[in-house]
Amino acid sequence: MKKPLTAVVLLAGTLLTGCGGAGTAPASTPARLSVQESCTFLNGDNFAPTGSQKEQSGQIAQHYQEVADKVAPEIAAPIQKMADVMKEVAATTDGTKTAEQTAQLTEQINKIGQYCK
Repeated sequence: MKKPLTAVVLLAGTLLTGCGGAGTAPASTPARLSVQESCTFLNGDNFAPTGSQKEQSGQIAQHYQEVADKVAPEIAAPIQKMADVMKEVAATTDGTKTAEQTAQLTEQINKIGQYCK
């Protein structure tokens, strides 16, 4: 079942590789991508965190947050939950996920997989 793992890897990068938008955002909420556009966006995401495990966890949390703000609401909800989990992970001493946090992330990835098949 490679799809969920692929979704995590794919989720982890596009905004920091140039798809984050340019210029200043308008005061109003920016338009979100459609579900199909969101899935395409996620499939092209190639974010790769760097640094220590703790630094990587923080970068992943930030990236998930940025992605959640951009994609369709149906997909944004699980990604937001993933961002919240990774913020918790980043707040730990070593930035390592617990088994429970890994399970929570997997659950959210599977929810995304229901939309992006």
